[in-house]
Amino acid sequence: MRVIETSTHGYLDYLVGVLLIVAPWAMGFAAGGAETWVPVILGAGTILYSLFTDYELSLSHSIPMGVHLLLDLAAGILLAVSPWLFGFAGQVWAPHLVIGLFEIAVSLTTKRVPYHNSRLQRRTTVVH
Repeated sequence: MRVIETSTHGYLDYLVGVLLIVAPWAMGFAAGGAETWVPVILGAGTILYSLFTDYELSLSHSIPMGVHLLLDLAAGILLAVSPWLFGFAGQVWAPHLVIGLFEIAVSLTTKRVPYHNSRLQRRTTVVH
């Protein structure tokens, strides 16, 4: 069930993007390896593709919302499994897993059509 509006999703994108970038230092796991750089790169990537997504909080409406949600899903999966995939689970795993699972959940519960597009679709389907 898709209950999260795309505008809310946009705020979450930028918030999670910044959180991922600062998390290694704020949470004390910035050792300089994959445990540090996987979230930083995914956070920067999230902010970057969010700026180009076709939703309310972007600069350019180039990337369809469905593609954006697939990118979020892939990033969430990669983040969630990264401690075991890259071998740093002995150091830290909880932030990566929790934030990754959050990203997965949000990507699966966000509406695929931005509000501005849904209004336009309703206007064009009304017959006068």
